[in-house]
Amino acid sequence: MKAVICTKYGPPEVLQIQDVNKPTVKKNELLIKIIASAINSGDVRVRSLDVKGFMKVIMRLVLGVSKPRKPILGTVFSGVVESIGDKVSKFRVGDKVFGMTGFKFGTYAEYIAVNQNGNVIEMPTNATFEDAATIIFGGQTAIHFLDKAKIAQRPNAKILIIGATGSVGAAAIQIAKHYNTDITAVCSSEGQNLVRELGVTNIVQYDKEDFTKQKDKFDIIFDAVGKTTKKECRNLLNENGVYKSVSSGYASETKQQLQLLKELFEKGELNAVIDKTFNMDEIIDAHRYVDTGRKKGNVVLKINE
Repeated sequence: MKAVICTKYGPPEVLQIQDVNKPTVKKNELLIKIIASAINSGDVRVRSLDVKGFMKVIMRLVLGVSKPRKPILGTVFSGVVESIGDKVSKFRVGDKVFGMTGFKFGTYAEYIAVNQNGNVIEMPTNATFEDAATIIFGGQTAIHFLDKAKIAQRPNAKILIIGATGSVGAAAIQIAKHYNTDITAVCSSEGQNLVRELGVTNIVQYDKEDFTKQKDKFDIIFDAVGKTTKKECRNLLNENGVYKSVSSGYASETKQQLQLLKELFEKGELNAVIDKTFNMDEIIDAHRYVDTGRKKGNVVLKINE
């Protein structure tokens, strides 16, 4: 099968399409023909090892010293179950599924073998493969941090979402709306149309004003791009307000997050925000585009038809 291999850490050109062995399924595994994946900020950070200071040492220990130990990058997928192991009872051949692999990576490939008890479930019934692949990374990350902020226990909370047009920010807006919050979004003037399309009218354009100087106070501040500190935002918090940032730790994956994303998508409360679509042989261009930091929402990687 064809797969994208990260040959070493570095610029997009370190990615190469190579022929590798197709996985064979163990008794509890599904063999999934991947139709679509997505390229997100986490993927480019791993490829380039773009972390500072001592974290670079930690990342090399976790991921691999000179190149990724697991050379096929990508953490999200949607596709079709092609075959199943002898002990698989939760899925059938032909099921349309979506899921995430975390630090196991492996989704920039034509096939992947995943455990039936892993983070994989049936796709939303009304989703395309592209939709299903692109709601995962931003949606799962937003759910993780908004859960940490106890959004479900804060009815009618006022929330400030910083970096509202990226994969995580666009998902955070839609999930915050599900919890009936009063949302203010921070984005560039270029991104305000997307934020309005997502139903937010309180918008602060960071390229025209300093959002930290506004008078409003918030119950939750969520930095979806990791560009601020709690100290910078402290004066914007209510007395019992909570600050969360994607830079504060790893957003651990659960099957419950996938279930919520599926439910919200099927109800029409969550939409896939797709900026561009690239084919597998355009992987270098796709990573270059995500590297610019200018993507709005998500970038699809089309693997199979």
